[in-house]
Amino acid sequence: MIDRYLTPEMKALWSEASKYRAWLRVELAAMHAQANHGEVPAEAHAALTARSEADPLDDAFAQKVAEIEAVTRHDIVAFTRALTERYGEEARFVHHGLTSTDVVDTAQNLLLDEALGIIITDAEALREVCRTQAVAFKHTPTVGRTHGIHAEPMTFGLKFLNWMATLDRDLERLHAARKRVQVVMLSGSVGTYAHVSPKVEEEVAAAWGWQAAPVTNQTLARDRHAEVLSALAIFGTTLERIAVEIRHLQRSEVREAMEPFGKGQTGSSSMPHKKNPILTENVTGFARLLRGFLTTGLENVALWHERDISHSSAERVILPDATSAASYAARRLTGVLRDLVVFPDRMLKNLNDLGGLVFSQRVLHALIDEKGMMREAAYTLVQRSALRSWETGEGLRDLLKADPENPLNDAELDAAFDLAWYLRHVDDIYARFGL
Repeated sequence: MIDRYLTPEMKALWSEASKYRAWLRVELAAMHAQANHGEVPAEAHAALTARSEADPLDDAFAQKVAEIEAVTRHDIVAFTRALTERYGEEARFVHHGLTSTDVVDTAQNLLLDEALGIIITDAEALREVCRTQAVAFKHTPTVGRTHGIHAEPMTFGLKFLNWMATLDRDLERLHAARKRVQVVMLSGSVGTYAHVSPKVEEEVAAAWGWQAAPVTNQTLARDRHAEVLSALAIFGTTLERIAVEIRHLQRSEVREAMEPFGKGQTGSSSMPHKKNPILTENVTGFARLLRGFLTTGLENVALWHERDISHSSAERVILPDATSAASYAARRLTGVLRDLVVFPDRMLKNLNDLGGLVFSQRVLHALIDEKGMMREAAYTLVQRSALRSWETGEGLRDLLKADPENPLNDAELDAAFDLAWYLRHVDDIYARFGL
């Protein structure tokens, strides 16, 4: 991910030095378990642990690995040689009985676990903003739209409540995906534990509160990673859904809500009047990326025999970039919703802008329920006046009152055009969420 779209946490997490620290954590955990079984000297593990704590792997170490890898063309070999050079002879017991993917896949899970933890925190923050705004605008009337056309009255707060409920499901998926990669694989070249005891893997997993992968070949099955990318892609669709709504509400013809516009900010290099929804457009773009990353993740599931590395180059890009994109986009949207500029008067104006057409269903039901009309006849009566209202701009209530076939009196028409009637169950909906 380019620096423009990196959060500080993700930039640090996916750095080369961070990756090598994760690799070393796996190697040291395996050494510890092997030392417990007398397979490597306990003194070597203790010495190497002390040296790594006193002198953590850093950018200089990453550069050294790169220099060695330029010759070896193998990153784990370069890593172990750089460890020996940095920490001394005890490093010769690193990687005892393991294969490269034991370290790479397990360490990658450590990084994914931490990345998903960051994203979950970001999603929770977004959910909390939605909850706050749902309460703030609980009874703010606005017009609901279907197919982009005015439908019936609702409240602005219900939009936020709906998004909050969606984020609850996103959080469930993210937690499940995180659990799916909390596994340790230390099973050797083709998953047979020929050179390392299964107890080593089990002990490492137990120490971390994770699970040992029940069966592997040379790699962890990539459906686990595809599940992570799927959860992120679906989360991205939630972000996009919210972003697109804000973009529509900010349109000049609507102007019911808009992104915050900072002091000194400019919207266009040529048109000084412009206030463009650039933040939510940005979020929409990230959602597209997240769906693309999932496609690659699905392609990575099918590998040759016990392993090939066709997934490797792709994962070096998509896993850091997908998690970084999700975190960045979630934080950007959280800021938009927190500081959203809302125009309740404009909402009310738009609600009434079509001369009462949004109350047509209530009139329809009044004719059926209270006057005993057949549905087809009632629909024809209301639609006749409604279509004329569309064409002429005359109010629907006035047209119905003037229709000689309309049996509703003034009081009954007033009741049918009562805004409060449409919103009478809003509290019941909120009660489902304890709000």
